[in-house]
Amino acid sequence: MHQYLFYIGDFPIRAYGLLLATAIICGAIVAYYLLKKDGRGWHTHVVDFAITVAIAGLIGARLWDVFFFDWAYYKDHLLEIPFVWQGGMAIQGGVVLGTIAGVIYTKKHNIDTWAFADVFAPALILAQSIGRMANLMNGDAFGNPTGGNFGILYPESTLAYRTYGNQPLWPAEVWEGQIDILIFVALLLFSSFRHAKGQVFVLYAILYSGARFCLEFIRGDYVNLTMGLKSAQMTSLIVMVIGVIIFLYLGYLDRKNNPVADSIDESSETTEVAQNNSKKVHKKRK
Repeated sequence: MHQYLFYIGDFPIRAYGLLLATAIICGAIVAYYLLKKDGRGWHTHVVDFAITVAIAGLIGARLWDVFFFDWAYYKDHLLEIPFVWQGGMAIQGGVVLGTIAGVIYTKKHNIDTWAFADVFAPALILAQSIGRMANLMNGDAFGNPTGGNFGILYPESTLAYRTYGNQPLWPAEVWEGQIDILIFVALLLFSSFRHAKGQVFVLYAILYSGARFCLEFIRGDYVNLTMGLKSAQMTSLIVMVIGVIIFLYLGYLDRKNNPVADSIDESSETTEVAQNNSKKVHKKRK
């Protein structure tokens, strides 16, 4: 892995920044495709929306890491808080502040927030996956020592090396990026079936939080514990519980407010079965 890809004069081009920009661009492209396919004209907002959410997300991710995970260090190094290239971006903070910015944007432009979030969710998790590639190249969001002769060995210039030396570490950021791809596929599959407005985005929050909760057991970049769990695990647990409640409530409201749609779906399924049975009988008679 290489933190610095090349130099333009004395200015370094960092793999971290380049991959982070790639994540935002790829997420925006996927969002544009999905929103244009959705047919409600929201794809025209993708560029402005992506820039707004990306800036808010980066600020939120940095501040979340500083105040929740690394305040013991940054309280004595306040001037280093903006130095994001040193590592230290908490995705939970990015999602929280990015979501707030997204809600404000959609309200301002009279866009259905829940419906927009549903279409945008797969693009968001894909961007997160690419973002974990940036963490790998930068040597942050790393895992604990494996205790054996297998694992990732980081260069001396990385935070991972300064933390654990030349010990092999679990590939926590790699596995998270791979799990994000699976969540991306799951969201696309779920969104292709009838669902209540908002359930796709809530499902994204539930699935990612569940994955993050499990992966934190092998993360080694911080060890602050609350009730025996890391801060990210406590956050993930809270999001999962609230997410499941909201997911079920949205489904309940949808069934309550759209009973006709449910009866139409059941009727169409019954008709389809009847047609298939009729075709089978017809073939037998022949």
